[in-house]
Amino acid sequence: MLINISYNDPKQKQQIDDAVGQPFRLTERWKLGGIGSPKLEINSTSLEIHNLLVLDHNINNCNIELRPKGIILRFRSLLETYGLVIPYYKLKIYKGKSEEYSFYKDQYFIKVAASNKAVHDFVKKIQQQKMLNTPPSIEDL
Repeated sequence: MLINISYNDPKQKQQIDDAVGQPFRLTERWKLGGIGSPKLEINSTSLEIHNLLVLDHNINNCNIELRPKGIILRFRSLLETYGLVIPYYKLKIYKGKSEEYSFYKDQYFIKVAASNKAVHDFVKKIQQQKMLNTPPSIEDL
């Protein structure tokens, strides 16, 4: 779900919490070594996200927040903050060129530059959390 998360809306907050879980508690954040990504430079996006990003002439950056059942990929456009809410069972991560990661959910995707070790380490953390928190499929039984 791609939504504008600039404003405090209890219904919207509940939708996000239902999809990806409530934010981690402070002790869980320490155990994980942090739940936020470094600033990620956006290389390319799906059409819906691209149409939001071209409205201003700023450098397109995003960040990722880990949640118990998924991630929230946030970016800004025209003083508004948008979030792509992705539950782990719908998240697909691909490593493209040596310096790029792609995050897919249904028809949405965002490709980000992975220019330093911190980005690679954070993507590994996402993959570990996905593995731990995704229920097994019928095919696995």
